[in-house]
Amino acid sequence: MLDRLASFLGYTKKSLASPDGDLLALFGVSSTTASGVNVGPGSALSVPAVSCAVRAISEAVATLDVKVMRREGATEVEVPDHPVAGLLQGKVNDYTPSFEFVRDIVASALIYDSGGLAWVNRVEGRPVEIISYDAAHLSAQRHEDGTGAYRYFLNGRELPAADIIHLRSPFGRSPVSLARESIGLSVTLERHAGKLFSNGSRPAGMVSFKERMTPEAIKNAALAFKAMLASQSTGGTAFLDGGAEYMQLVLSSVDSQFIELTNFQVLQIARAFRVPVTMLQDLSRGTFSNMETAGREFLVFCLEPWLRALEGALRLALFSEDEYRPHRVVFERDDLTRADLGARATAYSSLIASRILNPNEARVWEGLPPYDGGDAFANPNTGNSQPGAAAPQVDGGRPTDRAA
Repeated sequence: MLDRLASFLGYTKKSLASPDGDLLALFGVSSTTASGVNVGPGSALSVPAVSCAVRAISEAVATLDVKVMRREGATEVEVPDHPVAGLLQGKVNDYTPSFEFVRDIVASALIYDSGGLAWVNRVEGRPVEIISYDAAHLSAQRHEDGTGAYRYFLNGRELPAADIIHLRSPFGRSPVSLARESIGLSVTLERHAGKLFSNGSRPAGMVSFKERMTPEAIKNAALAFKAMLASQSTGGTAFLDGGAEYMQLVLSSVDSQFIELTNFQVLQIARAFRVPVTMLQDLSRGTFSNMETAGREFLVFCLEPWLRALEGALRLALFSEDEYRPHRVVFERDDLTRADLGARATAYSSLIASRILNPNEARVWEGLPPYDGGDAFANPNTGNSQPGAAAPQVDGGRPTDRAA
């Protein structure tokens, strides 16, 4: 009876054997690491390496141009007037630009175990707006049948799965959740450094006396020692009397490894997000030769899986059953793989001279309009427009019309 009543009211049963984040939050239980730090989305983002990794991935995805493509036979053509293209290329609702929507849904998938969630509002079957709700309002729960399907609830009311955009992380857990031990240790290290320097750090040295001295005598000796050092030039020698001995305090091996441990935690967080460590502003291993390679690795091994997952999630939720097969959402990767202007100019010149590209095709890649005569496959270095044509004869330093 209670089960049917709960189902009627929109509530679902949750197992205490394997509690999810919502159930833990209901009982006030947080995820505590071995270092004693509770790691959640808020505390994790307070670590600069984590926030840098989340922004590097989510903002890189959001900066890419989005297109809606339709398959026609063996080719694909862009459909700029499709309603989905209007949403993803402009604004998803009256108060959210498409850039912010893409950035936030990817960031949510990187932070929350439930992933990034958004509701698609349809009018007569056509998507008219996309709304991203907080995790406290729009939630996802695995179906009880064990098929891997999800049920979605908005303020306790179940919604059709076809109206939900759900971007999920691998293993059903976010990188923040999987790397919570490394993140917790990073928080502990930052707190330790903050307490150390808030207490004035450690003294540079220590003066000891062989005989027992009163507090007043120690105070007078300290004032005299400071006055003597202040009156001398830099690098001068201090003289002590009364059997006083000066001992300089140096960093121990544990203290000297503090920075190394901090840098290692940055590397661990980079591994968790699959981001090159140089993109987290750690340039200790960065060189002119490996920075370009790291950029390609970031695109291939980090961004590409997220782009494929986001394209699939958008396609699944935004197209009707009839539109699903011929249509898809595509994020243009060219902006991420584009080389500098000098390298592009050299490549275009070589491709045009080899008659692989014509000038107008190269101009399209640069976002420039075509010009008359630019569709010809000609070698600008010789003036030949047909493959296999011989170079023009040269007579007195000027080309002639005679063919060899």
